Amino acid sequence: MSYAARLPHRRSKITKGYRLRAKYIIHTVGPIYSGTAEDAAQLADCYRNSLNLAKEHDVHSIAFPAISTGVYGYPLEDATEIAVKTVAQWLEDHADYAMQVIFCCFDARTERVYQARTLQQ
Repeated sequence: MSYAARLPHRRSKITKGYRLRAKYIIHTVGPIYSGTAEDAAQLADCYRNSLNLAKEHDVHSIAFPAISTGVYGYPLEDATEIAVKTVAQWLEDHADYAMQVIFCCFDARTERVYQARTLQQ
C-alpha cells in the first residue's frame, strides 16, 4: 500500500522534496465524489489544510492540481469553484502572510475552467 493511499481524505502531510526542485511536497487525498455536501467540505479541507501546513513550514508558494477531478470523479466546474473560493478565503484570512498559489492544470479544458473561475473571483 502506498503512502498516499494510507492518508485519510481531507488530511495533508508534508515530506521532503528530495531530488525535486521543491524543498517540500504536500500530499493530500481528496474525496471520491458521491454528490453529497460532505464532498464539498472534504475538498475544501484539502486545500485549507495544505495551505495551513505550508504556512507552518514557512513555505511561501504552493501548486495545486485539480484535486479529485480525475478518477475520483468530482465534476471539474464544481471542484474548481471550491478550490478557488477556498484558496481566496485563506489568502484573505492570512493577508499578513505572503503566499503564491499556482493552480496546475492537466489539460486545456481544466485551464479554461480555472481561468474563467479566477476571473469571476
